[in-house]
Amino acid sequence: MTKSLSCPATFVLLLITLSLAHAAPGDWAQWRGPNQDGLSTETGLLKAWPAGGPPLMWKATGLGAGYSTVAVVGKRVFTLGEKGERSEVIALNREDGKPLWRTELGKAGAPGWGGFAGPRCMPVVDGDLLFAVGQYGQMACLDTATGKERWRKDYQKDFEAPLPEWGFSGMPLVDGDQVILAVGGPQGDLVALNKTSGAVLWQSKEFTDSIHYSSPIVLEIGGVRQYVQLTETSVAGIAAADGKLLWRAARKGATAVIPTPIYHDNHVYVTSGYGIGCNLFKITAAGGAFTAEQVYANKIIENHHGGVIRLRDHIYGHSEKGGWTCQELKTGHVVWQSDKTGKGSLAYADGRFYLRAEEKGKGTVALVEATPDGYKETGRFDPPDRSDKNSWPHPVIAGGQLYLRDQDVLLCYDVKAK
Repeated sequence: MTKSLSCPATFVLLLITLSLAHAAPGDWAQWRGPNQDGLSTETGLLKAWPAGGPPLMWKATGLGAGYSTVAVVGKRVFTLGEKGERSEVIALNREDGKPLWRTELGKAGAPGWGGFAGPRCMPVVDGDLLFAVGQYGQMACLDTATGKERWRKDYQKDFEAPLPEWGFSGMPLVDGDQVILAVGGPQGDLVALNKTSGAVLWQSKEFTDSIHYSSPIVLEIGGVRQYVQLTETSVAGIAAADGKLLWRAARKGATAVIPTPIYHDNHVYVTSGYGIGCNLFKITAAGGAFTAEQVYANKIIENHHGGVIRLRDHIYGHSEKGGWTCQELKTGHVVWQSDKTGKGSLAYADGRFYLRAEEKGKGTVALVEATPDGYKETGRFDPPDRSDKNSWPHPVIAGGQLYLRDQDVLLCYDVKAK
């Protein structure tokens, strides 16, 4: 375990950045982008869209059912889908969306009530390795160039993990030489595997909450590298070196706890829907021990599953009762709220938020200034070929392109400024 308490903040940030999934500028290799925060590093993008939206570069079809968004790395685009009785990992040519390869991942289907068929997780790419998880917990490590299987695991068989009501949805997290999986179960919520061999390194035996659907993030507090996981009953920090429980704060969710935690300046922010709202916890390290103290709990942002983004001193995201919301991170106070665009997900790039409403058959995409001064829209459009399902896959901005997945269809738009 690293104990560099005197390490300058900039050096700590560099260590964290370098050990996340490797990606070049213009890539989107892991869940919520280069630094797990929903913030794209892209610049030189359109500040406003013409009527009808930005130009469509290409459309790919044949992806099958599912709610996986895309990973964009190098010359390839990766996603998950299902057809017939199997779920698959799919690779496309980044230039034109043409198929490159497909590899079987696991069985198809719709866990739980509601008929939500298909994989939920996005594939995560690290160098020449790709990590993918199906809705039933069948997980594979593949070669990115060919789709050839390197190794695989089964959450239910290998880790005694109970199937969540709506299937497994926690994204894999690559950190240095290990890949972290949110498996849940009596043997521990998080498991660390050697990313090249699949060998088990540790499992978080002191932390066995009902896992629900949130994804882990990596950070350092007090010089100690750790993974933060939000569950049905708490939020906790798990030591990256050995899986030991460092701290845990009780925080009761309801029905489905989904959004990924946010970390900033020794504070962890979490939110979920179904009437629960948001919490901010201050994490303190002293003498090798950690404490978690709640700063506030309110219902300004009750985010169902579209996620929230921290930009400087504010949190942005959709709230079940208030619509799109800007909230002060430190105080929890509301700054503004707007219902001009429906409930959905978001990503950020070059001074703008890309909002994607989930409405069936419509799924409006809006471009909104990233400012606490109010909801200021600079473009919107309704993507073509909408399915009759909710457009739950999050938008991705990479290499000057905007990617929108909707079941069988993937749309790629040119959002570079001319």
